[in-house]
Amino acid sequence: MRTIGLIGGMSWESSAEYYRLVNEDVRTRLGGQHNARSLMVTVDFGEIEAMQRAGDWDGAGKVLAAAAESLERGGADLIGLCTNTMHVVADRIESAVAIPFAHLVDATADRVRAAGVERVGLLATRFTMEMGFYAERMARHGIEVVVPPAADRTLVHDIIYGELTLGAVREESREVYRRVMADLVGAGCAGMIYGCTEITLLVDESDAAVPVFDSTRIHAEHLVDLALA
Repeated sequence: MRTIGLIGGMSWESSAEYYRLVNEDVRTRLGGQHNARSLMVTVDFGEIEAMQRAGDWDGAGKVLAAAAESLERGGADLIGLCTNTMHVVADRIESAVAIPFAHLVDATADRVRAAGVERVGLLATRFTMEMGFYAERMARHGIEVVVPPAADRTLVHDIIYGELTLGAVREESREVYRRVMADLVGAGCAGMIYGCTEITLLVDESDAAVPVFDSTRIHAEHLVDLALA
């Protein structure tokens, strides 16, 4: 079994979910008392979030590249980044290490294509929905990504940062997400990507009228695929 290196801390709730999913998947596949061989480096999300707000993506890239380097030095055989949004600096991470970097968007795109879906809605942070890196990489796989209109993007983003990353789960916010997803389905989306780890704290497959692609779970399963290959 290869050792999985995880870059976490964005938020710690996200890191905990990755750790749970990866280890549950290994136990399911191998049985008995098996769990994943893993290392995790957690950064301070308060510092990263401040860089996000300031648009200092170069600074954030340096922090995450350094985290990847420490994982490589520690013996990791591959690296996964436990967040959707910070894949905006994935190139910085990949160039900092010699070991494979398992890209979340590619893993998610493979699952969407396997389901025969070509047009998907995306719920995520404002950065992920608006900066283009996610949709552009999906487009390489022949998948069209549709995001909510501006006002709804603000609602989706604010619920993530103002509630979910702080551990607050509110029924009224669940209803907002359900309505936003229904509108995306009305716009012709045949699938829905939950493009932020914390989103699954609020909604699940039953909250959408189309197939849901939980990027966190998909990415975690991909990491296990690579570890056990």
